[in-house]
Amino acid sequence: MTMRPIRIIGDPVLRTGCEPVTTFDAGLRALVGDLMDTLLGAPGRAGVAANQIGVSAQVFVYDADGHRGHLINPTLELSEQLQDDDEGCLSIPGLYFPTPRALHVTAHGVDQHGEPVTITGSGFLARALQHETDHLHGRLYVDTLRGDTRRRALREIRAGRFATPGAS
Repeated sequence: MTMRPIRIIGDPVLRTGCEPVTTFDAGLRALVGDLMDTLLGAPGRAGVAANQIGVSAQVFVYDADGHRGHLINPTLELSEQLQDDDEGCLSIPGLYFPTPRALHVTAHGVDQHGEPVTITGSGFLARALQHETDHLHGRLYVDTLRGDTRRRALREIRAGRFATPGAS
């Protein structure tokens, strides 16, 4: 298993919806392992989606609030209660903005063997599950921002004010 490079905003793979996983084989297990290695080696991490390493598959891994795992082909049930904390992204490194998300989430999907999985979380775990599922649909957290916060985020991104890999 290997730590893989994270794709950065501007890469079209981040804006393309991922394909559902239909084959549960050694290749998928290797992908899950690579995603976890990448996540654990990344600074300020909570999750990594497959398209962030250039793979169009509905797979992500997470490590948030003491919960670590992976989810394939996820669907989410969102609470109506909201949270509005700062959020960042490995694909837009160094930028953080208050991002509205559901406070509670129940995520359904399968594991790397095709077995059903349900994850229920609140707070930071709920935020991570929503963030990573958005990636699988070609959405970035900045897409959920509104008003002045959105304008500020887009200005920072256009100006290239996020931390690029390898930059000092």
